[in-house]
Amino acid sequence: MEKNRSIINILDLSVDEVAHLVKTANDIEKNPEKYQERCAHKKLATLFYEPSTRTRLSFEAAMLELGGQTLGFAGAQNSSASKGESVADTIEVVSNYADIIAMRHPKEGAPVVAAAHTHVPFINAGDGGHFHPTQTLADILTIERTKETLSGLTIGLCGDLKFGRTVHSLIDAMLRYPDNKYILISPNELRLPEYELDKLRDAGASFEETKSLEDAIPKLDILYMTRVQKERFFNEEDYLRLKDTYVLTPEKLLTAKADMAILHPLPRVNEISVAVDKDPRAKYFYQTLCGKQMRMALILYLLGLD
Repeated sequence: MEKNRSIINILDLSVDEVAHLVKTANDIEKNPEKYQERCAHKKLATLFYEPSTRTRLSFEAAMLELGGQTLGFAGAQNSSASKGESVADTIEVVSNYADIIAMRHPKEGAPVVAAAHTHVPFINAGDGGHFHPTQTLADILTIERTKETLSGLTIGLCGDLKFGRTVHSLIDAMLRYPDNKYILISPNELRLPEYELDKLRDAGASFEETKSLEDAIPKLDILYMTRVQKERFFNEEDYLRLKDTYVLTPEKLLTAKADMAILHPLPRVNEISVAVDKDPRAKYFYQTLCGKQMRMALILYLLGLD
């Protein structure tokens, strides 16, 4: 692996590398004491230009549990970006302070600029509606642990398929595993973008589009719910019209398979009723634990410490 590797897109990691990270994450879960000092004297910089709870705290918890330290900022207003500093300049500077960098930015493509200016390994922690590779690693580990396979699954993706970077990254990742089927559940306004549909077509993947969550549920092995993202809309009227299109309730789960897994990248607004939280098929909070363990595995891998 080259020095100062950047992970911008989930496809920057090969299938073999993802399998290696899954193996490391599973070992971390079984033998956490082995890893407690693995990143001693190493520093992770978390540069979050956009609000985040899970991703930022997950990265920081991951580094702390590996015995390392963290520094950074939460919100562009807390950085020199508020004074007009460019991403390139920030990365040049922070590369002198940290051993590895994770960055969340609202503008698509910002990680490409960052990767061109970093002197240390760099991880994209989400850029606009574009990519979110470490959320996809969390999704993959959750699926692998709950279904014991990444192939031959029927995966339902529901809600905001247009702006949902987690949806796009998950499709890109799962297309590399054979015989998966995709059911795309959304209103017309939030359909999967044509470039993602082209990827499904080019891969020869089986997929269908529908507006009905109720019709899709009985077929699914995985239901990946997403929120309608207010911050991606240009006018509030469209958001208010679409935000409650899909609400998953216990009643809607009556026709679902007994072993279907419900995933959600979070935060949840009201697209999953809190009554569903008690259902053993609800895996979205467990998903956050998987995310921390996969970020631990990725930090170790990029620093050559695994």
